[in-house]
Amino acid sequence: MPIVLYNTLSRKKETFLPLKENQVSMYHCGPTVYDRPHIGNYRAFLFPDLLRRFFEYKGYQVKQVMNLTDVDDKIIQRTHEENTTLQELTQRYIQAFFEELKLLNVQPAHHYPKATEHIPQMVRLVETLKKKGLAYESNGSVYFSIKNFPHYGRLSHLDLRTTSEVSRISQDEYSKESPQDFALWKAWTPKDKNIFWQTSLGKGRPGWHLECSAMSMEYLGESFDIHTGGIDLIFPHHENEIAQSEGASGKPFVKYWLHNEHFLLNGQKISKSLGNVLTLPELLEQGYNGAVIRYALICQHYRKRFNLDTTKSMQAAHSALEKLVYFRQDLESIQKKGEPHSEILQILHQSKDKFNQALEDDLNLPVALAALFELIKRLPLPQINQQEAKAILEFLTQADQVLGVIDFHIQHLYSTVDKKRIESLIHQRTEARRQKDFDTADRIREQLLNLGVLVQDLPNGTKWRIKGGKT
Repeated sequence: MPIVLYNTLSRKKETFLPLKENQVSMYHCGPTVYDRPHIGNYRAFLFPDLLRRFFEYKGYQVKQVMNLTDVDDKIIQRTHEENTTLQELTQRYIQAFFEELKLLNVQPAHHYPKATEHIPQMVRLVETLKKKGLAYESNGSVYFSIKNFPHYGRLSHLDLRTTSEVSRISQDEYSKESPQDFALWKAWTPKDKNIFWQTSLGKGRPGWHLECSAMSMEYLGESFDIHTGGIDLIFPHHENEIAQSEGASGKPFVKYWLHNEHFLLNGQKISKSLGNVLTLPELLEQGYNGAVIRYALICQHYRKRFNLDTTKSMQAAHSALEKLVYFRQDLESIQKKGEPHSEILQILHQSKDKFNQALEDDLNLPVALAALFELIKRLPLPQINQQEAKAILEFLTQADQVLGVIDFHIQHLYSTVDKKRIESLIHQRTEARRQKDFDTADRIREQLLNLGVLVQDLPNGTKWRIKGGKT
């Protein structure tokens, strides 16, 4: 089955055909580093991680780029509020961002270009647009002329024929109801203080939209496969990227535009005005580890709006992860020999097919996860032999290559466990049971339970695992 992805450009699912065989080039809009991202922002950072993991699972060679916006209107305003320098402010939040990506088991992108380190590329892009009659100067700033770019509005399905007059705007963000010539280069003003660059365009700084065009083409070329971001970036940001990039190069900029929906937090839109902005460290403080949070954020389809309940959703994510982890541990403990059972191998084959087909259908995680839980439900665990367990474990490992949660959760569970002490207590308890000293055996079991360890006595020995809790 071919891979199909929902392309915002065409508003339909399309078969994925990369520009270069067996290679995928992807660009993702990263954070604007004036503050910590809130938990809602991380959906836009986890989605490309899933996408990359899936393509690598399918055997593609992926080149992934995520920008870091380290100069824009909001950042400059924050430097004034905190009386700090641009570099001090942005570096603090860049470091925090990288630490939090690690907490969610996000694979590092191959490149994290900073806007401030690519000013020459941006200036060259603006100069090219000026030569082609797509940009003009006004009061020291340079604006893109959207009326001179016939395809403007194609991504956001905006019809300029219904707009009687196009004005200019210098702000980075504005509404879809007001298409305007946007700033490519912003002339210095006193409020910018010492944040400026002296270039052939004059004294000033780049516009936000310009940054992504220049950096994506610098690392991926004038045309590449996939660009992702939240639905809020479709207009004006991504629309303006297309105009700048295709206006300069004359070539198609991005083949597939993929956008993730936002989610509600405890039934409400995440908003500073509502006072419900929640950061990743704050959610971790509630006792949930990164694997549980990752699962809660990826288990819904990336284009579906859902409600993240910080109690019910997180508990459900923990329970689901616990089921997957315990299933893996059960399989790892199987030592029974014997001939393969055709019905068991058939169940495994069917689950593999369902898992793969779900992912190939626009990265449908809910259906892919359902295939795993159906596998757990259908398999007759007592009948499985060691050879069959090995085959099932191989599939679980492959599935987790995409999900990034099972092994990650196990690492969390056992990170604070003194394994030698537990094994010693297990041995003491086994000896007590062998000598029929059941009082001692029960006391040791209680001791293990207080350490968060569950004990299960089986015909071939004693098995132990870390009990649930929030972790």
